[in-house]
Amino acid sequence: MDPDRARELLARERARVEEQLAALEREGPLEASDRVEPGESDSEALFQDELNEGLAEDLRRELAAVERAESRLADGTYGVSVESGKPIPDARLEARPTAELTVEEQERLGG
Repeated sequence: MDPDRARELLARERARVEEQLAALEREGPLEASDRVEPGESDSEALFQDELNEGLAEDLRRELAAVERAESRLADGTYGVSVESGKPIPDARLEARPTAELTVEEQERLGG
């Protein structure tokens, strides 16, 4: 893949992840009481807080994947499987700019 196109895709992915993470952080926790348990009356805010924390954790993992992809781009190994060294097809990188494995390797590893 052309390095300029890869930079563009990764910049777009970074912006998407950072924007979503910032939105969650701006919202902050909805439930201030630690005494409310899930399932209790008026515990919807606690449920949403737990859901948002899970989403934020997923976004932080996505951001780490962007950073690893940017590092591979800088050292000239972007678009090459970190497991086998085989080329990752451009179509896969277009769909998932942070791909570290070929589709076959990803399926074999259960992801």
